[in-house]
Amino acid sequence: MKILKVLYLWLIKLFSIFNVWRPKHKVIYVMSFDDNVHFIKQLAQQLPHRYQLAVLYRPNTEAAATDLAAFGITVRPFHDGLKFVFDNVSLLMSAKLIICDNYYAFLGGLVQSKRTKIVQIWHADGAIKKFGWEDPTTESRSRSDKRRFQQVYDHFDEYIVGSKAMGNVFVNSYHENFDRIKLLGYPRSDQYLSAEWQTNARERIFRAAPELKGHRVILYAPTYREHQDFKLPKGLGNALAADPNALVVVKLHPVLRDKEVPMRKIGNPKIKFYHELETSDLLAVADTLVTDYSSVAFDFSLLPNARSIIFFMFDLDHYQKDPGIQDDFLDWLPSKPVTKVDQLKQEIVNPVPIDFTKFNEHWNTYNDGKATGRVINRYLKFLESN
Repeated sequence: MKILKVLYLWLIKLFSIFNVWRPKHKVIYVMSFDDNVHFIKQLAQQLPHRYQLAVLYRPNTEAAATDLAAFGITVRPFHDGLKFVFDNVSLLMSAKLIICDNYYAFLGGLVQSKRTKIVQIWHADGAIKKFGWEDPTTESRSRSDKRRFQQVYDHFDEYIVGSKAMGNVFVNSYHENFDRIKLLGYPRSDQYLSAEWQTNARERIFRAAPELKGHRVILYAPTYREHQDFKLPKGLGNALAADPNALVVVKLHPVLRDKEVPMRKIGNPKIKFYHELETSDLLAVADTLVTDYSSVAFDFSLLPNARSIIFFMFDLDHYQKDPGIQDDFLDWLPSKPVTKVDQLKQEIVNPVPIDFTKFNEHWNTYNDGKATGRVINRYLKFLESN
């Protein structure tokens, strides 16, 4: 498998060299999360005429890509493999600006022109869990793996973040210098601070799920656990539904939906499953968010309807080992985590309102509703500079 990875990156490097001569008239957004559709549309509308925008997208974001295509933006699905090398390396080598929302292995082989800037916009405006060099499991990886990881990290010229706290996460996780960190705000955060978006999101939810209106809504949205045998603890459904005046919405990652079965078997009409509804929209009607290590907490804290967050970390001991949790997380979490189902039940029945001011000052410092404009203006100046 490692030989195939090495060969794959070698082919990318070779095709990059063959295409290094290409004029730099493209802007490429590489998408594996559907968080920044509005930002991409705004960027497309404001690009100088000589530049063309294209989006390379992972299949899991096909709905967002379809929306962008309807808007007139060129979109292409991609997987790592030979087809990617033949179809997309030449496109990437014609880019003046490449914006990425995740770690992409192919960058490790791409020959980066001095005329091209690669920007990491990421897919979250805060981090509870660790990644990169901070992930405890990285230490056990081979030298060649570690070298490949750093080759990808070194391709990023700039990191767009909403706080110094998130900037320091990248400094530590990717072994980068803080001068590459750009305190511009996370574009997607703008929607949570928009009264218009809040109103429209609530209308979308209540149109699809009118039964939620007039109730305390508890949203359970745990993080996706990759490569882990994730099992919901016994009694979770009954604990979440302990408030007789509340309705509970369970929102698991699509690949974890089979884990809903125990709660569905309870047959409690107060526990709802709306796979068709967006988590971001559900945040706009939730009074209480129950999560664990998910970045959804950083989004929810910006909303005026946010009353409380319960960090239900039932697998905390294991998760601290793989993939790890930020060392200082207890210093800035807005509420103390709970690890037992009976503790969760008590928190549900007796919710404690939270003042998110300090939490947002720490993690959402530059998320003021104007991040999209600042980010676009910065890179328009870069595109127009030469």
